[in-house]
Amino acid sequence: MTFSELSLFPVCLGGNVFGWTADRDASFAVLDAYAEAGGNFVDTADVYSEWIPGHSGGESETVLGEWLESRGNRDRMVIATKVGAMSGRAGLSAANIRLAVEDSLRRLRTDHIDLYWAHVDDQETPLEETLGAFDALVREGKVRDIGASNYGAERLTEALAISEREGLARYVALQQHYNLLERDYEGGLREVVAANGLVSTPYFGLARGFLTGKYRPGVEVRSARAGGATPYLASERALRVLDALNRVSAERGVAQATVALAWLAAQPTVAAPIASARTVEQLEQLLAVADLKLGEEELALLDEASR
Repeated sequence: MTFSELSLFPVCLGGNVFGWTADRDASFAVLDAYAEAGGNFVDTADVYSEWIPGHSGGESETVLGEWLESRGNRDRMVIATKVGAMSGRAGLSAANIRLAVEDSLRRLRTDHIDLYWAHVDDQETPLEETLGAFDALVREGKVRDIGASNYGAERLTEALAISEREGLARYVALQQHYNLLERDYEGGLREVVAANGLVSTPYFGLARGFLTGKYRPGVEVRSARAGGATPYLASERALRVLDALNRVSAERGVAQATVALAWLAAQPTVAAPIASARTVEQLEQLLAVADLKLGEEELALLDEASR
């Protein structure tokens, strides 16, 4: 069964906070609550959380691997991780992919990765080399499927054509920046995804936390991610989106974050938006997406506000 055929929970749990803003115990609590609610799709990367002083990368994979082993539930979880953005392991050469996957498998305490992402488009390495390396891992059973993260329409099209021509494993999914405030994906890139039968799992679905509604003019938010969210406050369009989210969330009795992710989940080609949670309380807003189907008028209201 390929990735696109799997029955995925409507929200993919982002692992970027594991070992960073969520320590081991907090991460385990979030993962436990996600799994207990029926969640089965977790996304991480070898580079998480390299940006923290004293960290070297791999912390998120390590926490996730310890959790999988301790809970004995590897077979029911869909685990995705990435290669190509880690310092000292940058790029998508065959040699780098081979070394990186072994490290990720070790940290994740598993013998296979369900979805292995090319984290960034490495334009210095021939696509044939990258895809050949991924193909070898698929044939060996170490990787089930491969995906492209942060690829443009032209390069994704070229990669898919090479896989078809050379009989190599092909990308089955795209991971891209997409939310109510960042909608560039809706052009040629989405057309490529749709035309080739791929699915997308967008990141930054909550615009670095801005679409949760906690960022407002004159309100100070203490968060490690505040620097990425507060610039949206200067945009009248962003404030219109917040007002629309507030209206829908009030009528539905759910959090604004739930509405924002439900809008994203309803968009063409989207299999499951990625969102992270530091606490079980934050996670509850993500889990609620599974029970929220927005109506046409609600979708139109949000769409118009975000144009």
